[in-house]
Formats: sequence, structure tokens, C-alpha cells
Amino acid sequence: MKRNRSDVQNAAKRAPAGAAVMQPRVTESITRALFVEWARHGYGTLSMEAVAKRAGVGKAALYRRWPSKFAMVTERLETVGLAITQVADTGSLREDILANLRSMRSALRHRIVRQILADLHAEMARNSPLAERVRSRLQIERRLRGRSIYERAIARGELSPDVDFEILNDLGAAELYWRQVVTGAKTDDRYLNALTYLILAEAGVSVEHRPVEGTV
Repeated sequence: MKRNRSDVQNAAKRAPAGAAVMQPRVTESITRALFVEWARHGYGTLSMEAVAKRAGVGKAALYRRWPSKFAMVTERLETVGLAITQVADTGSLREDILANLRSMRSALRHRIVRQILADLHAEMARNSPLAERVRSRLQIERRLRGRSIYERAIARGELSPDVDFEILNDLGAAELYWRQVVTGAKTDDRYLNALTYLILAEAGVSVEHRPVEGTV
């Protein structure tokens, strides 16, 4: 039977079914399984088989999305790593810094995040391709987001354009990582307020007095 033109057009518009569809819920299940397996066993012994088993899917579901463990880990790390911390635009340099610190603190309080970060940084010292990928994509993008806080402040006239963006970016992230992941020390609001004060001072912003609990 000859098919008319509308039949052909409708068939072309139909989405593929079954295995050809990358179902978001399956990707989410795989992502959760990946990070749990990574946190428990480390990158070195992480396998596609273990991730598929924990996610309750076949290995084919993983290989349809990523050709290798390296591809799966780096793509998920970049996507999720950029999503779990947000850089706010409050209209104020102080509030932007504080909001950014709170977002990072929230992410680092998650046990799985802390375990993965510690293992990732150890693995990067041994695994040059992984280190290059993380540094050339995830870290650059995160630092650009952090820099945007200070670029907006410059545009508003709050900050001198000759500030050292690298040092300002390092101050917040390095201090929080050291306390939460390495030493396990408290990072309560009083600590974040004091850290905000230090960053502002390094940026050359005049602060009349050192903030105390609950104030910036």
C-alpha cells in the first residue's frame, strides 16, 4: 500500500523507543551509583560492571552513554560538579562572597562529596589524563564562575580592576577544603563571616571592623 506524505512525516517525527532513548531517570540512577561506588572503593578499582549492578541496569545502558570509565567519570564529574555549587548574583560583593562560601560549604558537608574529592586529588597525582581533563575543564569553569563575582563588583565600582583574581579565588575554596575535607574542623557561620572579611581585605575593600557571629 502506498503511504501518503503525511504518514511519512509523522513517522519521521516519532521519537525512537526502547533502547534507543536515553532516559533521564536511568542516567540519574547510573550517576548516583557511580558516585556511591567511587566513594566506597576509589577511582582505581571503580568498574563499569559495579556501577551498572548498583544502578540496576545492564552494562549496555552505560556504554550507550559513555565509551569508557574515564569518559563516564569525567563527564558526570563536570556536569554534577558544576551543578552542586552555584555562584549567586546578589548585587553586593560581600553577599556574593558569603553566598558562594555557603554553597561550597553545603557541598563539602556531603560525605560522598568529601570522599570523592579526597580520592580524586590523590588519583590526579598518579593519573595524568585525569588530571589534565579535570584541570582543563572543571577547574577552569569553576574558577571563571568565581571570577565573575569580582568582575561584577568591578563593574559596580565596588572593587579596583587591578585585583588578583587568582588569589581571591584561592582564598575561599582552599580554606574551606582544608577545614572540611582535611582537618574536619567547623565551618559555621561565624567562620564564613570571618573568611569573607579576609577575602574583602585581600581585595582591598575597606572594612570598618571584623565581623562577628551572624554579621558581615
